[in-house]
Amino acid sequence: MDTLTHLEATIAQRLNASPDESYVARLNQKGLAKIAQKVGEEAVEAVIAAMSDDREGLIGESADLLMHLIVLLQVKGITLADVTAELDRREGTSGLVEKASRMS
Repeated sequence: MDTLTHLEATIAQRLNASPDESYVARLNQKGLAKIAQKVGEEAVEAVIAAMSDDREGLIGESADLLMHLIVLLQVKGITLADVTAELDRREGTSGLVEKASRMS
């Protein structure tokens, strides 16, 4: 099991745990808007670290971003397999062509 799949399983397990014992459960208890806000915050922090040439900061913020994104996906009933299937579908397609297809 790779790291992200293991993280996904851990998050799934902790979503409905006691909020007193699990950050993921506490975040889930606060609702979708708070989870989405955390994803946005972590994305901004990753960008700031990148623009500051803070390699270690970017690594840490990227880990935070991935973790919070997986929480958001779990809450919305989306798995990493769903996301990787979409990436697989796009494989070999120009990013410009793929983006244009979503705009029409």
